[in-house]
Amino acid sequence: MFVATLIAAGKLTGEVVREAIDRLAATGHEVGAPHWLDEGDAADIVFHGSLVSARRELAKMDHGELDIVVQPLGDRTKKLIVADMDSTMITVECIDELADYAGIKAEVAAITQKAMRGEVDFRGALFERVALLGGMAEGVLAECRMERVRLTRGARTLVQTMKAHGARSVLVTGGFTAFANPVGEAIGFDRVVANELVVEHGKLTGMVAEPVVDKDAKLEALKSEAAKHGLPLAETLAVGDGANDIPMITAAGLGIAYHPHQAAADAADAAIRHHDLTALLWAQGYSRRQWVLG
Repeated sequence: MFVATLIAAGKLTGEVVREAIDRLAATGHEVGAPHWLDEGDAADIVFHGSLVSARRELAKMDHGELDIVVQPLGDRTKKLIVADMDSTMITVECIDELADYAGIKAEVAAITQKAMRGEVDFRGALFERVALLGGMAEGVLAECRMERVRLTRGARTLVQTMKAHGARSVLVTGGFTAFANPVGEAIGFDRVVANELVVEHGKLTGMVAEPVVDKDAKLEALKSEAAKHGLPLAETLAVGDGANDIPMITAAGLGIAYHPHQAAADAADAAIRHHDLTALLWAQGYSRRQWVLG
């Protein structure tokens, strides 16, 4: 049994829900009555049939700010969330913002975008960008964080709601501890996994400490945290926006690409393109009255 969650905050109509039901029925699925999670915002449609076929058919719907998550109904309420940081839990790419303080943002951002699209190896791109920051005063890290870093809308509500219902939470990022540790604390993550910039005599050396947090480390963080708490991967959720997130997204029970680059969107179970991170709560069956507002 599967569930399709239609999300269009403040704009979801009965007509759109009916179209989704009709599309599923017309392609051979046995469809139940819809259930409003929050009227006008999000609705569930439970059905029997083919997950792949349903995703393909519902992806044809074109109603502006509509996000759709189709998944198995069982285990939809996840017990572990593993999330990327840059452009997912926060609104910026920290390394690009740091580069702005050195006057080289355009150069660094171009490399970042190639890495996020999967056009270049993340590890090599990380070393190349960090090398360009060599000689920067360590104090710029805190200055950049305070001036540039903002939490993505819904980040605290997502994590705090899941934790209130017994879930674990891990922030795992190819970004840096100087940003990730405060961000993780502000949102309420149980654990933070991030890269460490090497500092000597108060300045960045242009190097990253080993071991590097890359796509393999992100996948390992998901698997190890699940194993530690006796959770099958079916009960996990992973969310990110770039190619570096693909292994953990594809391994998780529900893999979400959030306002993603195309490579991540193609690999994910669903893409959230129009809404904030609270869409992941509707996807798990939580109505607003169950949210812990952050």
